[in-house]
Amino acid sequence: MKAAKWIVGMVIFGISAIALLVWITMSLWNWLVPELFHGPAITYWQTLGLLILSKIFFWTFGKKHHGHRGGWRPYWKEKWTSMSPEEKERFKQKMKDKWCYREEPTSPKDSGTSNG
Repeated sequence: MKAAKWIVGMVIFGISAIALLVWITMSLWNWLVPELFHGPAITYWQTLGLLILSKIFFWTFGKKHHGHRGGWRPYWKEKWTSMSPEEKERFKQKMKDKWCYREEPTSPKDSGTSNG
């Protein structure tokens, strides 16, 4: 019986905390966005929908990235040190291709401009 009361209390607390978060977010939005950006005021349910959408897009749902703590740096440092020189070169080339990397010309003659 004691455990059931505790569970019900935690459920009520959780629902109340979510309701408060939605209300605070809605209040901040309606205070700032219409004035600063000429955006619309939103309702409580629209705010709840935006929070759920942001959870889907931006939060991790409690999953740890790469199974370790400390973010992405230790993961990539370990991965990089375990790569062969050929793999490193292939990786660099993939990154250059992916991010549309273009090397700058080394001299003004190579820039394609003329003075005459």
